[in-house]
This record gives sequence, structure tokens and C-alpha cells, in this order.
Amino acid sequence: MDTIYAPPQDPLKIIHMDHEILVVDKPAGLLSVPGKGEHLADCLIARIKAVFPEVLLIHRLDRDTSGVMIFALTPHAQRHIGLQFEKRQTKKTYVAWVHGHIAEKTGTVDLPLIVDWPNRPRQMVDHETGKQAITDWRVVRYTEDQTRVRLMPKTGRSHQLRVHMLALGHPIMGDPFYATGAAREAPRLMLHAEQLRLRHPDGGAGLSFSAKCPF
Repeated sequence: MDTIYAPPQDPLKIIHMDHEILVVDKPAGLLSVPGKGEHLADCLIARIKAVFPEVLLIHRLDRDTSGVMIFALTPHAQRHIGLQFEKRQTKKTYVAWVHGHIAEKTGTVDLPLIVDWPNRPRQMVDHETGKQAITDWRVVRYTEDQTRVRLMPKTGRSHQLRVHMLALGHPIMGDPFYATGAAREAPRLMLHAEQLRLRHPDGGAGLSFSAKCPF
């Protein structure tokens, strides 16, 4: 794991904004929220707050994951969309490159997860005390030694996609926590939150937000 935190200094990429919500394309390498310590203070929500002081957090993406992230601009929107995440009414689609060739074309990983305390923030599969975690996946294409997949998580556990792909024997390329050997050899964690679908907190209309995959 890199010990030096040097987040990218790209300008904010706003996908959508209205009176209730703000949707942005988070760059890889930037924390969603501040970490512990002054050196980890720079994060996406801090950068947004500098422009929109009223912004409120709804969900997070891992530091090394890029893509669609939604923020609330009112307490009502935060509650409304927070409940959609809690009740699994949102639909999330990710794109990833994983190491090796996945033989099947589609599948589901249903493995409960829990924090690996001595090695946190790593997570691990635990059938005794783990929380339910479900991921649908579909192969998009192959290269010589990698598989491009679409991942559709049904739950939102920490590191869920990363641990589930590892459990299949195909870690996500460039993963600093779970990939080893050749699978580590990528310029970044090859995981991108491509699409988020939910209902607007004002009126309930269905919305879909996308961010182009950078890899």
C-alpha cells in the first residue's frame, strides 16, 4: 500500500446538479472523505464544500476507485437517497479489469464479508459473522491475460467488489490490498463506478448518471 498520499489535482467534474443533488465523477487516488491526520485532509467532499458549502455525504467510493458519486444539497435529499441505498433500491454498475480469464460469461458471488481487524481496512469472507454481500458479474471481453467485467453489486459492503473478484480467483488489476504478482502491475486500481440509477428526492423520477471509464 502506498504510504504517500498524493491525490490528483484535477478540477471538479460535475455530471449533474440541481436544487437537491450534485453528481460528480470522482478521480482515482482521491479520498471521498478525510482520512485520519492532517495529511489526509484533502478529499472530494472538502473540495466540493469549498464551492458548495451546503453539500452532504450520502455514500463513498474507495480512494483508488473512480466514477459516479452523488452528494445531497439538502437534508431531505440526504435522507431520501440514503434510504434508497439502505433499502437496495439504487442500481450501481462498475467496470473492472481482472487478472486472468474468467471461464464463465456471467455469475453471482454471494459471500459474506467482515473487516480483517489485524489488517484493516482489508476485508475478508467470513461465513460465521460476516454481513451478506452479493455481486452479479458479466464478462465484457478478454485480452491475453485479463478479463474486462461489468460488476453489479446488490449490497454495498466495504471493498465488496475487490474481495469478491479475489474470491473468484481473479483479483482486480492494480489492487494495492488484494492483488499480488502480475495482477499488481497496473497504473491504478482498475475499478470504475460507471453508472448509478436512483429516484430523484423531489418527485421520485427515475434518474441515471454515467461517467466514461478512463481505462
